[in-house]
Amino acid sequence: MSLLRRSREPSLSHLVVGLGNPGARYRDTRHNLGRRAVELIADELGGSWRSRWNGRVSELRDGDERLALLVPETFMNESGRSVAPALRFYKLPPERLVVVHDELDLELGDVRAKQGGGLAGHNGLRSLADAIGTQDFLRVRIGIGRPERGDRRPVADWVLQPFPPGTDVDRLVRDGADCALSVLRDGVDVAMRTWNGSTTA
Repeated sequence: MSLLRRSREPSLSHLVVGLGNPGARYRDTRHNLGRRAVELIADELGGSWRSRWNGRVSELRDGDERLALLVPETFMNESGRSVAPALRFYKLPPERLVVVHDELDLELGDVRAKQGGGLAGHNGLRSLADAIGTQDFLRVRIGIGRPERGDRRPVADWVLQPFPPGTDVDRLVRDGADCALSVLRDGVDVAMRTWNGSTTA
């Protein structure tokens, strides 16, 4: 499927973005859950990656639907530089953008779908919203919780650390991917009813 084909109408149903930071140093950190969930979707749907828009993009099919997955290769606080040109290329409205990201304001393992809303101090979401001119896009929020009482590290440093031993990170990634697929296949309202309020240890 060519990335160079253009038409008057959107060429696919959704653009799915996994937020994170590039490089091996950050792969296993709390801030990279969204990126890893989207990579898992690509693996399971047989997608292959190519470089474009300061990121890696994979066009693939999920049943009858064509999707594009995007993993920005910018740092988190510049995610919009990757997402905005991809959204323009595919001629998709913001409500067809699904962003998968870590969420401080949810308990560890709480995975939820959401449409629009605030940015909750998330630098990746802020960059993205500034670049596309709206906050009205779909989100899949993977809860990481907040530092424990007495932890003096700034939150910005804490999210860039790996999870402590014993955390089932694979389950967090799995649930994030499954919630995103529910948004795509069933719609955000069904995904919210299915996922919002469920927790995973």
